[in-house]
Amino acid sequence: MSASAALPLSLAADEAYPSRRPAPDKRKFVSEAVEAKIAEVKRSIANPELGWLFENCFPNTLDTTVQVGTLDGQPDTFVITGDINAMWLRDSTAQVWPYLPLSKHDTKLKNLLAGVIRRQTRCVLIDPYANAFNFGPTGSEWSKDRTKMKPELHERKWEIDSLCYTLRLAHGYWKTTGDAGCFDRKWQEAAALIVRTFREQQRFHGPGPYSFQRLTEVPSDSLPLSGYGNPTRPCGLIHSGFRPSDDACVYPYLVPSNFFAATSLEQLAEIFEAELPNKAFAAECRALSAQLREALGKYATGHHQKYGEVYAYEVDGYGNHLFMDDSNIPSLLAMPYLDSCSANDPVYRNTRAFVLSLDNPYYFRGKAAEGAGGPHAGLGMIWPLAITVRALTSLSESEIADCLKTLKATHAGTGFMHEAFSKDDAKNYTRPWFAWANTLFGELILNVHQNHPRLLS
Repeated sequence: MSASAALPLSLAADEAYPSRRPAPDKRKFVSEAVEAKIAEVKRSIANPELGWLFENCFPNTLDTTVQVGTLDGQPDTFVITGDINAMWLRDSTAQVWPYLPLSKHDTKLKNLLAGVIRRQTRCVLIDPYANAFNFGPTGSEWSKDRTKMKPELHERKWEIDSLCYTLRLAHGYWKTTGDAGCFDRKWQEAAALIVRTFREQQRFHGPGPYSFQRLTEVPSDSLPLSGYGNPTRPCGLIHSGFRPSDDACVYPYLVPSNFFAATSLEQLAEIFEAELPNKAFAAECRALSAQLREALGKYATGHHQKYGEVYAYEVDGYGNHLFMDDSNIPSLLAMPYLDSCSANDPVYRNTRAFVLSLDNPYYFRGKAAEGAGGPHAGLGMIWPLAITVRALTSLSESEIADCLKTLKATHAGTGFMHEAFSKDDAKNYTRPWFAWANTLFGELILNVHQNHPRLLS
């Protein structure tokens, strides 16, 4: 498709696409700014099916997944993933992230976002090694996992990105709104705990306090070697038990997550330098970020026989590299989206070419579509998250247009994005209610509306 081409008009009229949103009185939260943005953007979308998808998907987090209230006189917002009734630190940030620019025009929405930050602060203070939390001390189906479970935890898989996402949201909220009210004593305690946890998992002085084992038939749901994971040689990088997919790492220095941590630490330092009287802690954050970047410069890349110097997905500090990518974010493909590198970085360009090829063992091409997947949903399963982030990180209008066409063609008539679908049959999909994928698709449409409007018109 040429760079100037737009999506072809559907033969069906708008009436053929009735809203799949809950009735207004059944929605969990209504933002006037979000509703106005939906109306504005939809008017610019010539293809009725694409406009319908945007209208269904963009508000899905607000419509269906948020529980808004107050705690100790402050906003408190609990965000479930959709069909799993628990709050992931990663997903909850990603689900509300696209609403940040609109919070400047909607006090209710701004308070909802502040409530997510405060809830995440409480979660980190409960356990910085946990990835998912209950609304209260209700226990979970994973309570028998061999780790230090607490009744407030839904799951306790140590994933670097969980803590990075909490910092990303706090920093993004502050930069957007100018409001530093969330940075109270508890938030500062959580920030210090995040840095301490990163330090512990550099493993310079032993494996640290975290281990995890699960009685399961799925090997990637548990960690080997008494629950401490495969060995790494201490080099400055942070050892992760699990990937953003919640699958166990093979080589536990997860490269995109370590890049994410370096960026997040710099953002944390900026907050403490500008808003909080603790320049020493800001300096500690910058020093740790610099240590990570130095180690990434030494260990994160490897030579691929076809693509040259590329970023590995995982390394171990012993010289071993795992050349693949996973669709969950952070991924190698998503690194520019998370400000981990420039989209023009030569090593990223090589890596991107590899990730988006059949040389990546988790890139699939079939009768329905082609795209990246990952081990979590199985071979041959393509993730809309990966197609969306491919478009968000693309420098080519024709590539963005192709991604939009694929997403429009593979929602299987549901009006929503899914976790994954078969490369040969989009009606064979997982997770019909996966709010992160829906909201990220909405973010893509907003991005295209602002930067590539002719693709919609």
